[in-house]
Amino acid sequence: MTALAHILEHKLVAIVRGANPQDVLKIAQALHEGGVRTMEITLNSPGALAAIEEISSAMTGKVLVGAGTVLDPETARAALLAGAQYIISPTLNKKTIRMTKRYGAVSIPGAFTATEILAAYEFGGDIIKVFPASVGATYFKDIAGPLPFIPLMPTGGVSLNNIQDFQKAGAVAFGLGSALVDTSQPVTDDYLQQLTARAEQFVQAVAPPLTVAP
Repeated sequence: MTALAHILEHKLVAIVRGANPQDVLKIAQALHEGGVRTMEITLNSPGALAAIEEISSAMTGKVLVGAGTVLDPETARAALLAGAQYIISPTLNKKTIRMTKRYGAVSIPGAFTATEILAAYEFGGDIIKVFPASVGATYFKDIAGPLPFIPLMPTGGVSLNNIQDFQKAGAVAFGLGSALVDTSQPVTDDYLQQLTARAEQFVQAVAPPLTVAP
């Protein structure tokens, strides 16, 4: 399965920002146990590149790891060489997209307006991260009207309370920050158990409804 197909199938991208480097593998394992298979490590986190390399090696075949908060092509290249299989940015940078695609990785640039979203897609973005998503699901439905061919991933404001609304509005994936992974809390055994439980709740929220045979 390609990285893009993986993201589209599993839908949930857990954003790990500011975690203690020694806790990142534990977080990845707890997320995996809860059914989350895609993890973004933001590059403004301590030891981010080393953490990407660790997860890429230790969780091969279990968790697809990528880099987030990537602002320029040089940083994208460093993350890709560390093992990132996709690059996520909060903003639109054409050179970053080109660098990502040059290495055969998935590009998820950030955009907000219809003009930015279309430009990001035309520059080569595979999925467009719409940030911030706190404007609500109605905005996504409005964007999908004239641009139904562009895969959108809401990020920033997605929670258990509204994720299904975004899904109904046409979102193909979801960036989940502190609503799933709250790195301000100490990573204890209890925290990891709660993280697994939250992951399970998000997985269930976006799972297709069960069909009952007649």
